[in-house]
Amino acid sequence: MFRSIQDFISVWSYEAESTLKLFRELTDEALQQRIDTEGRSIGRLANHIIETLTEMPHRVGLPIQEETTRYDSVQSILAAYERVSNNLIKVLQQSWTDEDLEKETDMYGEMWRNGQTLFVLVTHQIHHRGQITVLMRQAGLKVPGIYGPAREEWAGMNLPVMP
Repeated sequence: MFRSIQDFISVWSYEAESTLKLFRELTDEALQQRIDTEGRSIGRLANHIIETLTEMPHRVGLPIQEETTRYDSVQSILAAYERVSNNLIKVLQQSWTDEDLEKETDMYGEMWRNGQTLFVLVTHQIHHRGQITVLMRQAGLKVPGIYGPAREEWAGMNLPVMP
């Protein structure tokens, strides 16, 4: 849970750049990649991340218009993600103080502190990035390292690839 707006912004800045780093490795063709006929595709997961960046903040009263457009190209996904991510920070800084992070709001039938909602927003994005990386491997795409080098990056550093 976050207890200061600045702490959230610091974490969010890193995580947003990590999401953009991942999205930049996608191809338009790979957006259709899914694990099975019932699973979400890479494109659907990317759109879901974008939607959530407006849906959850809207639920806690931040003046953010919910994003409902479906993006079907990597360029449009990158542009939309960057736009809504930057807007989230701007609106948060203009609308809340650190004290607002302690206020409780109904979130999906439970009472969550606003700082908890921001924490879940971060971890939700991380969760779906992990799903995307699996689908990227299936699609034959390079997966960038986020919290350390990915397999391809180990090889590029002339280090043994860890099994």
